[in-house]
Amino acid sequence: MASVTISQVQKYFGSTHIIKGVSVDIADGEFCVLVGPSGCGKSTLLRMIAGLEEISGGEISIGAKVVNNMPPKERDIAMVFQNYALYPHMTVRDNMAFSLMLAKKDKAFIEERVGKASAILGLNSLLERYPRQLSGGQRQRVAMGRAIVRDPQVFLFDEPLSNLDAKLRVQMRAEIKELHQRLNTTIVYVTHDQIEAMTMADKIVVMNGGNVEQIGAPLELYDRPVNLFVAGFIGSPAMNFLRGRVGNGVFTTDDGMSMPAPLHGVDGPAVYGVRPEHFSLCANGGADGLPVTVQVVEPTGSETQVIARLGTTPILCAFRERVTARPGETIRIAAETAQVHLFDAETGRRYDA
Repeated sequence: MASVTISQVQKYFGSTHIIKGVSVDIADGEFCVLVGPSGCGKSTLLRMIAGLEEISGGEISIGAKVVNNMPPKERDIAMVFQNYALYPHMTVRDNMAFSLMLAKKDKAFIEERVGKASAILGLNSLLERYPRQLSGGQRQRVAMGRAIVRDPQVFLFDEPLSNLDAKLRVQMRAEIKELHQRLNTTIVYVTHDQIEAMTMADKIVVMNGGNVEQIGAPLELYDRPVNLFVAGFIGSPAMNFLRGRVGNGVFTTDDGMSMPAPLHGVDGPAVYGVRPEHFSLCANGGADGLPVTVQVVEPTGSETQVIARLGTTPILCAFRERVTARPGETIRIAAETAQVHLFDAETGRRYDA
C-alpha cells in the first residue's frame, strides 16, 4: 500500500492544455474517485499515474518515489480497464496468472495468489472457462482478479462499470467497495457517473476542463458545493437553479416571485439553488407557498418526481408523498430555507463557501 501525491501536474497534447496544474493528495488505503464530465481530463490524469501518458509538468509520487520518469512496470500499480482487456485465447486462470508468469514466479506462488483472488471474487467455478463464455460482470471480476494477484501498492480503475447494465452496475459498485474494505489498498477510480462517486468514495475529486473544482468527502460536496458547477454535477436528480436578485433577506426571481434567502447581508444578482428533495408540498394548497404549474408527474414508488414550471423557469421536485395533480394544474410548494444554496451570479461561487 502507498499514498499517491499529485503536485501541480500539467499535460499538453501539442498546444492543447489538457491538465492545468492539478494537485491532489491521496492517503494510503484511501478510495479516491476522480469524477467529471467527458473531456475534463480525469482519464488522462489516471493514465499519467499509471505511466501510460507522459507528464508535461509537475510531479506524481507513489509512496516516497517520484514516478515521473519511471516505466509503468516499475510503479507497482495495477490497472482495471473499461473494456476488461482479457486475452481471449486464455482461460480465466491463465488470464489471472499471466502477469505473475511474466515475472517468472514459481508455480506454487502463482497458484496461491490466483486461488486467493478467485475465492475473494467468487471465480472458483469459472477458472477453466474462456472470456467468451463469461457474462460482462464475470469478465469484470476476472479483470479485477488479474489486478489483485499482483498485490500492488495502488489500484487504478478506468470507468470499469460503464459497459454493464444498470442492475449489474449497482451490484458491482457494492463488490468493489467491499473489495476495498477487505484489501485496504489505495484505489484511484475514474468515472463520469456521480452516483458511483457518491456511493463508493472516501474522497471525491471533481474535475472540469482540466482543473479541480472541489475535493472532499461525498456528503461534504453534496451539502457544501463551492460553486455552481459542483452543485449541478453532484446529486441526482440535479439541483434546481433560479436566477434573480437577493436583498434584505429575500430572494426575488426574474419573474418577480419572492422567497426567503438563506443568508442576510448579501445584496445583488444571485442564483438560488434548491435540491429537488428540499421542496415540500404545502398542506391543503397553502396560500404561503409558491404556485407552480405541473407539467409531468413521475411516480417511482418510493417518491414522486414532479416536473413543473415556476414562472418561466422549469424545476424538478421530489416528494415522498403521492401526488394526484395532473399536468396543467397548479400546486403550491415551499423550499426548506436551511437547505437552500445561494451563489454569486457572476462568479458562480457559493456565498459563505
